[in-house]
Formats: sequence, C-alpha cells, structure tokens
Amino acid sequence: MSLSLDLPGPLVGVEWLAERLGSADLLVLDASVGGHRREVPAIPGARLFDLDGPMSDRSSPLPHTMPGAEELARELRALGLNASSTVVVYDNAGIYSSARAWWMLRAVGFDRVAVLDGGLPAWSAAGLPEQTELQHPAAPGTFTARPQPGMFVDSRAVLAALSDPSASVLDARAHERYTGEAPEPREGLRGGHMPGARNLPFTALQDATGRLLPPEELRSRFGPTPSQLLFSCGSGVTACVLALGATVAGLDGASQLAVYDGSWSEWGLPSDLPVVTGP
Repeated sequence: MSLSLDLPGPLVGVEWLAERLGSADLLVLDASVGGHRREVPAIPGARLFDLDGPMSDRSSPLPHTMPGAEELARELRALGLNASSTVVVYDNAGIYSSARAWWMLRAVGFDRVAVLDGGLPAWSAAGLPEQTELQHPAAPGTFTARPQPGMFVDSRAVLAALSDPSASVLDARAHERYTGEAPEPREGLRGGHMPGARNLPFTALQDATGRLLPPEELRSRFGPTPSQLLFSCGSGVTACVLALGATVAGLDGASQLAVYDGSWSEWGLPSDLPVVTGP
C-alpha cells in the first residue's frame, strides 16, 4: 500500500521522505549552490534545481534573481514537474538554498512543495541511501505557472517599508556583515545595513544539526508581528530561510511575507539607497 503524498506542512523529515522515495508523483529536487559537483552525494532520484544556472535570471547583473514566471515554468517542466506532483527540495548545507527553491515554486503558484528539514546532512546522518549522480527526467512535465504577486519585492517596496511602522525589514546576513565590521564577500558593495532593518541571521532559526527550531521558538526569534514582514540577505537566498521560518511559525496568517529579491547585492552597490553601520 502506497503512502499518501499529502505534505504535513512546509517541512518534512528524512523519515517521511525515505518512506515515500520512488513514488510516481514525488519529485525530489537538489537546490544546492556553490558549484554542485557530480561526485557530491545526492538523494536517490533527485534532480538538480540549479540556482547558479537556469533557475536564476541569466539576463540580470545580480546573482540569484527570480526569473520571469513563464521562464521558470519552462525550467520546471524540464525537470518533470506536473500539477499533480509533490515536491521535496533539499540542499547539501542543511537548510540554506533549499528554502529559496521552495519560495520560488510557491511564487509561481505551486504549493505542493516542502523543504527537507536538515537537508542532505540529516539524510546522511540517518544512514539513508545515497547516489553520486543526479537524475535526468525521462519526459517533460505539464506544470503551468500561476504567478502570486507580492512574494518578491524590489528596493522601492523596501524603502517604503523602512519608514512604515506597520512593516518590518529583517536582514538574514551574519551580524558582522550587518554592522559592517566584516567585509562583503562580493566586490564593490558597501558594508552595513538598511536604516531601520533588524538583524536576524538565518542560522538563528536552526538548531545545532541544521534543522529548523520548533514553531514556538521560531515565533520568539521573530518577536512582535507587524502586518508586513520583508526579508533581505546577500543575494535573496537565505532571506527565504526567514520566510520559511516565519511560515512554520504561523506568522503568514498575521503578516504579509515578502522577499527582497535584489537584497544586499543590489542595495549595497554605490547608489542613493541609504546605508548605516554599527548595531
């Protein structure tokens, strides 16, 4: 008897996935970034959601920019995505870039998607099967995009939110980058943060094993809930970890959640966009 593919929420554990691996409508996507190597272990049957390649807008000068909905839908169909699919996405760092893939899928109207809690490290630690090559789909899928406006925002929306008492901008970068004490890893960017933005490093939402904290602990990390929460980071990747954490915490019912797609890769460029340093 096959097990149901109904997702328990935006997160699934390795046991949930292991019990359903190989199901006809299950699509497992590896969203690892940083030059995924074929010799890196992969979950059996996983396909590459390539954020360093076609899953980002290749015409943009900024890294990891959200593609247009139709362009992304084409790439998702090439991975075999159907309307009836259930998707589990993971990465090889724990919960890092997998949340970006989760947010992107939801932004084009695909909701049957969850992040693997703890990612590939949790899978490996459980002693579950691995393979060294990612799978290529046998046939394209039939998914059609249904864009969800407002899930990604630009610098104008962030500027407005910074002066809006009913909104909060959260910066997912490490504290030393937020204060400007540590240099930015991308050349040419100013150090510091947006005036009025609050620092919440994405790692503060995870335990020592790389799994997300329980919902009540996540809620305490976010603090008071405004009507709008905007998330930023270095290039729009770990900002999505905050979006995932806020969703698991149940904050999406009280706040509109949005990711600043350009993040510091855009805001930190020399421009009139305001930057401050220090705490």
